[in-house]
Amino acid sequence: MSANLDWSNLGFSYIKTPYRYVARFKDGKWSDGELTADDKVVLTECAGVLQYAQTAFEGLKAYMTKDGKIVTFRPDLNAERMEQSAARLEMPVFPKEKFLEAVDMVISANKDYVPPYGSGATLYLRPFMFGSSAVIGVKPAQEYEFRMFCTPVGPYFKGGAKPITIRVSDYDRAAPRGTGHIKAGLNYAMSLYAIVDAHEKGFDENMYLDAATRTYVEETGGANFIFVTKDGKVVTPKSDSILPSITRRSLCYVAENILGMTVEHRPVRFDEVKDFAECGLCGTAAVISPVGKIYDHGKEICLPSGMEEMGPVTKKLYDTLTGIQMGRLPAPEGWIREIK
Repeated sequence: MSANLDWSNLGFSYIKTPYRYVARFKDGKWSDGELTADDKVVLTECAGVLQYAQTAFEGLKAYMTKDGKIVTFRPDLNAERMEQSAARLEMPVFPKEKFLEAVDMVISANKDYVPPYGSGATLYLRPFMFGSSAVIGVKPAQEYEFRMFCTPVGPYFKGGAKPITIRVSDYDRAAPRGTGHIKAGLNYAMSLYAIVDAHEKGFDENMYLDAATRTYVEETGGANFIFVTKDGKVVTPKSDSILPSITRRSLCYVAENILGMTVEHRPVRFDEVKDFAECGLCGTAAVISPVGKIYDHGKEICLPSGMEEMGPVTKKLYDTLTGIQMGRLPAPEGWIREIK
């Protein structure tokens, strides 16, 4: 029986659901993990996460397909990325198999909160891990918790994805050889000042350039860039300090292997941006957010795709990937995990 929610009018915000998953790491090993109805986390005031920001997270979605199945999209890649994040932050790796088991358990226990097909809403899952034991010296915690909750969310854009205006930020998102390539909470904390400042000045997002030379495009605070050249090639920036977006990887596969396009994953100089035909931000929440204008310290770069709607190539990529996610189009092998 479906939960009594106004599915078509949900915002992109937290709604408490009945069950979440928790596993604890103590004495060198993970507990079996279990579902709980308790949404409260009780910590010592000296917990590693509170003192030294030792935490990482993921984000993925569950969907109701056209034929009534509940599925997730490439959760194995979220599991692998979280393993990489944990290792970089000196946290114990939560095994991929246990991660996928937790995904299945959380969705199945909260299946009444999976929005119906066609509503525009989805069930968003947030896995996260943090240091839970007391740490006063600068060192890793000894104990950890891995948790996963879910919440139904509406579409990121109400009324369709209208092109946004972004600015070139004066701040740096990540240092070379730093933590920009993992999904660490600390990366997002340092982006908050810049995004609030951008919003106050009338911009939707920031474009971060590489910290070393400030000549190459990196990403925004929470999404990878995807560009389209005037001759129809798809180009995505390459850098060791960019988070490897699962959505970006999937869009590139779709472009090359389903739509027959040429894809280039390479360093992108900022002075190239004015020559692209289309630009978008790609991530789990919106899939693709089209960019219409880029503001660079008094100069405007206006993309030929304009401020009214997605460019034609971006739209084709968006429609194909969301079609796969929602079961309207056949999926490449291993991309869809059905929840029984």
